[in-house]
Amino acid sequence: MFHWAKQIEGVYENIIACATKEFLNKGYADASLRTIATEAHTTTGSIYTRFGDKEGLFEAIVGKHYDKIIEMYKAAQDEFASLPEESQPDNMASISGNCMYDGLLYCYDNLDVFKLILLKSEGTKFSHMIDEMVKIEADATHKYLNVLKRLGKPSPKIDTKLEHMIITGMFNTYFELIIHEMPIEDAKLYLKEMREFYTAGWMKIMGQD
Repeated sequence: MFHWAKQIEGVYENIIACATKEFLNKGYADASLRTIATEAHTTTGSIYTRFGDKEGLFEAIVGKHYDKIIEMYKAAQDEFASLPEESQPDNMASISGNCMYDGLLYCYDNLDVFKLILLKSEGTKFSHMIDEMVKIEADATHKYLNVLKRLGKPSPKIDTKLEHMIITGMFNTYFELIIHEMPIEDAKLYLKEMREFYTAGWMKIMGQD
């Protein structure tokens, strides 16, 4: 049924476009399927047939992009962890920094989608993107601390609450670039300076400066 409905030329795409506008204007919770249907010159039944429900419609807009940014970040952490342990300290900043740069470009290429995720997704599973990225970063940090210990360069104990606040602050700062739609060249510069700031801070806390 879903496959058949999608094949009616233009309807699926028109619903997506009108839904994106409605979600951006009102947020997920307050968005109206009736309004979306009216704007798309279709019926709410047509939306239910194609997307199942309102969250299914929201997921059709943001889902693959959400997955992509999470996969990019996980891949960068896996790449770093796969390096020989003795070379990890010299590459701590570069792999993560390159990933965040590529992620920034991807977000700017899909700006409305990431504004939906960051600002308008409350009430959906997509509202926890930053929390998920914080967990990935925290897990990678713990693995790296064990590497430093094995290399004979152990870090002083880092309070887990402080660690969580620092990592959360880093991602909030990062996504502020997208939320405020800074000109891309300014965003690239701010990202570079942000990465230098957080790398220097982490090295100090880890006793590696």
